Order: sequence, then structure tokens, then C-alpha cells
Amino acid sequence: MGLFEASERVMERWTTSLWGLLLPAKQERGEAVDILLRQCDDNTVIVGRQRVVVPNAFVVELLPEIHHQLLASDLPVAPVLSTEVRRHAAEQGYTFAGPVAVDLRPAPSDMTARFRIHSRITPAGRRPAE
Repeated sequence: MGLFEASERVMERWTTSLWGLLLPAKQERGEAVDILLRQCDDNTVIVGRQRVVVPNAFVVELLPEIHHQLLASDLPVAPVLSTEVRRHAAEQGYTFAGPVAVDLRPAPSDMTARFRIHSRITPAGRRPAE
């Protein structure tokens, strides 16, 4: 087996395991999806008898090398994560103040975790703070 084939296999295994962390498999959700849904559940704001508003703007900070690889691979990570949040909100009866947005960003160089997620409620027409 050549060096190129070995490198290709290592990259494929690494990308597959990264994909599994961020996005759900058929029966189980990925770790990042669980955290996004927990952000919704833990940060509810009751604004009326029939209206519970949850965060709609999420920033997923990834280690720089992981962020770079996801950008290079053209995997639809952010749209899939957004869809999972909208599905969960519909199941729970939550509403959003604006459209759901998941932004993947490189984390600061001092971060040691694989990823970190921040959320906030952002009204329609406003962009999440940088």
C-alpha cells in the first residue's frame, strides 16, 4: 500500500468520525446536535400563554483544523444542524424570534475542546453579534 493510499484512509476515517460527532446518524443524534437542542431547552423564554421563544442564532466554534477541513469538504453541516433545531422546536412547540442560523467558525487558538456552542435569541432582520 502506498503512502498516498494510507494517508487517504486516515483522512477518510478522521472525516467520518468528525461527521459523526457533528451530525446525527440514522438512529442517534450527534453530540453537537444534542448540545444545540439542549441550548433550546435550557434557554426558553415564555412570552405568552401559548408562546415559548428559544434561541435561533447559534455559533459553533471548531478547532481551526477541523473548521478548515469542513470548509474544504463542502459537507452541508450548518444546514443540517439548522434543520435539526427547527424539527426539535416544532416537536416541543417552541417559536423563534427570527430565522434559525448556525454559523461554523474557527475557535480561538487556546481552546482545547473539539467544539463549543453559543446561542442567543436574535430578532428577525438582525445579524448575530460577532
